[in-house]
Amino acid sequence: MLLPTDKRSSEEIPKVVSPTGGSKMGLVYAEIELVSTEDLMRHRRGSLSENKIKRMRIRAMVDSGAYMLVITDHIRQQLDLPLIQEQVFRLADDSEIRGEVVGPVEIQFENRSTTVRAVVLPGAEEPLLGSIPLEDLDVVIDPKQQRLIVNPKSPDIATKYLK
Repeated sequence: MLLPTDKRSSEEIPKVVSPTGGSKMGLVYAEIELVSTEDLMRHRRGSLSENKIKRMRIRAMVDSGAYMLVITDHIRQQLDLPLIQEQVFRLADDSEIRGEVVGPVEIQFENRSTTVRAVVLPGAEEPLLGSIPLEDLDVVIDPKQQRLIVNPKSPDIATKYLK
């Protein structure tokens, strides 16, 4: 979830220590690869060589409270993701902001992949991996180790519920 920056000085902000010894309690980041789905389709049809597929490895904050994948404008430009539509998004502080929905983009994490639309919000400084892609990837958040892992109940292939 995106929140406005805290205007208090650093001395006023309470320090937090995580169980793993880090200073960012509860924050989980994941290394994921984003791939232009349009390029993947062109490659599969034989009109684009594999080394021309636009892709980038990024570090995204895992945010189960966010709905979608949120990316920066820089990421959108690097992957050349087309605009699908504009929408209004409600943030964690209940404020609303207009953002662009772009894509599609493929997310790859370990032995999992999913194709989603992404949101580009004005001023977004870091990517967020939201609940829809998390569910589709069939991954879980390991809060003790502060990391994202493949679902241990289905380690070889993603499992989905259709009911």
